[in-house]
Amino acid sequence: MTVEEMAGSCRAPSAEAAGEARRRWDSIAKPLHGLGLLEDALVKVCAVSGDPDCPLSPRAVAVFCADNGVVAQGVTQTGQEVTAVVAGNMTRGDTSVCRMAALAGARVVPVDVGMVQRPGLPGLLDRSQGPGTADITKGPAMTREQLRGAMEAGYRLALELAGEGCRLLAAGEMGIGNTTTSSAVASVLLGVPAETVTGRGAGLSSEGLRRKIAAIRRAVEVNRPRPGDPAEVLRTVGGFDIAAMTGFYLGASAAGVPVILDGFISAAAALAAFRLAPLSREGMIASHCSGEPGARLLLEALGLSPVITAGLCLGEGTGAVALMPLLDMAAAVYHEMSTFGEIRIEAYKPQE
Repeated sequence: MTVEEMAGSCRAPSAEAAGEARRRWDSIAKPLHGLGLLEDALVKVCAVSGDPDCPLSPRAVAVFCADNGVVAQGVTQTGQEVTAVVAGNMTRGDTSVCRMAALAGARVVPVDVGMVQRPGLPGLLDRSQGPGTADITKGPAMTREQLRGAMEAGYRLALELAGEGCRLLAAGEMGIGNTTTSSAVASVLLGVPAETVTGRGAGLSSEGLRRKIAAIRRAVEVNRPRPGDPAEVLRTVGGFDIAAMTGFYLGASAAGVPVILDGFISAAAALAAFRLAPLSREGMIASHCSGEPGARLLLEALGLSPVITAGLCLGEGTGAVALMPLLDMAAAVYHEMSTFGEIRIEAYKPQE
């Protein structure tokens, strides 16, 4: 599939299902909009799925694992071997997102979209587009064919999970150096300087942060990506994981399945998806706002409000998974609580 075909397949939400869900919320014997953003999230689930019964299960989180050539510029604390180690642990259920997903009732689907080391483990989907991207300070991260392949890998996985019955999806990532590539993508798409959106990632020193910002500046200067061409931004200064997540968000929209965003890297991919296909945003739910400097700017550009405020910055999809039990609690109120009519109390009315 072409990038244009993926973008063109996104679906509009159901205004009818959204209206029915909002009426249900307003009929429940509690203060109007008392559950705030949780109510809005469930209305979005109903609208995107076209089902006012608000399906939230089965659910899955896809974790896209890839390496980034920009680590050669000293922008990370650790080497690329860590990506493969964590991906391997994920296949054994031994990472943060796996432990959290087990409690949240979500399936974890780790995907190799371009790691340098290829462990080839059972349970690790092989969608590799190459042994990591090129160093973005010296030229484009990937070829056009690699970009298309990475996006299609994410897109088709979303369709596959929806076809297996998933009614709620999330995406995470694992890849040493990917806060550098996501900061580069954010800098270009938002039209702001590198230092505005670049943080310490997994604990860089002040000198490491200076190297990281300098690397992003060089990458943008060398590649000159156009902000109005999000696919080209991903190709030149992004990563396989970010491209795959972008495709995943487009695929979720095409399948009519709501998708929960994770943190900064996830939001950078989401903004790329939104710029490619504005309809894709209609199915996105922001779980939290990462501690990375550019996270709030990305969510503002998307027009999304994060539900959780907890200072999360772990990645892997952990923030997205953390939201799932909260949605379940809101759904219990939505489905099971009495209405004003049932308890014979006059309903609350909006006041000016």
